Amino acid sequence: MRRIKMPQMIVEIASAVFKKPFTFQYPFTKPKVPEGLRGRQIFHPERCISCGLCARDCPAEAIEMVEVSGKKMPLIHLDSCIFCYICVENCPRNALTESTFYELASTNKESLALRPEKPESEGEATEGE
Repeated sequence: MRRIKMPQMIVEIASAVFKKPFTFQYPFTKPKVPEGLRGRQIFHPERCISCGLCARDCPAEAIEMVEVSGKKMPLIHLDSCIFCYICVENCPRNALTESTFYELASTNKESLALRPEKPESEGEATEGE
């Protein structure tokens, strides 16, 4: 009498049922972010001197200078950005800094634009007058 061997696939399926999963329960359990991760840039409008070096040196042309309360400030299009951080490295006043924020998924393209806002110090000065 000849024995029929169980196909290899069925053996693998049966053994996988009892193994622990390899994945995290994202988004409920956040993964540990590795050091040096290049996330979304953070813009500090009070430090910006309107030099335009960030827009000039951006290889993806993801930064354009727009006028905000009489001052040119960078508008960063995160949907075009390649996160090379040349803008962060070239900013003479550290108006653009790095972060590890990586959750940028969106169904709205407008939410992927990092828009400059009026610096808080300017807003307080005009309110007090």
